Amino acid sequence: MRHGQTEYNRQGRLQGQVDIPLNEAGIRQAESLAALVSADPPDLLVASPLQRARETARLLSRGTGLEVRTDGAFLERSFGRWEGLTGEEIHRRWPEEHADWRAHRPVLGLGVEDRPEVGERVAAACRALVAAHDGGTVMVVAHGAAITLGITTLLGLDANGFRGIAGLENCHRSVLEPLHSEPADGLMRLVSHNLPPDFPGDRNPG
Repeated sequence: MRHGQTEYNRQGRLQGQVDIPLNEAGIRQAESLAALVSADPPDLLVASPLQRARETARLLSRGTGLEVRTDGAFLERSFGRWEGLTGEEIHRRWPEEHADWRAHRPVLGLGVEDRPEVGERVAAACRALVAAHDGGTVMVVAHGAAITLGITTLLGLDANGFRGIAGLENCHRSVLEPLHSEPADGLMRLVSHNLPPDFPGDRNPG
């Protein structure tokens, strides 16, 4: 699940690992999902250490009795010197690097984390959590780029080249389940994607 809205989201700024809180809309988004989570709580609730994810998870945990764990593997992708800037500001100050980014080429020298590296750290953490809670449900609260790249990797796709998975909206969620066919190699199946906070159906295990 992606965290609720922040002011950077509202302003179209690249957040990366800048640690900023939820805004009022983001708090309302998380609260709107809390009743659904408490009606069918996961076995484990894990969040990125950044406060927008931790606060979203804390709001979701109300009525569940669950303690929110944090895991640095679910940090957002680092965007280095671009964090806090809009796309227009990045394009104006780094036109060549911005062109590389838009063309899905690596951005060098600015501290922008590589896509496959992000995908693998998120996927590896997901695999470990699933293995430790076999048959259970784990809910992870993380960030847009980290989630997209993690899902891409968990599906066995190329995080550097594949762009077919839409990013999650704020406080939307996706459901994955392990593939048990042989050889599965830690791959998962995407069951649902971009479910909104007020989605009325039952949550699938995964």
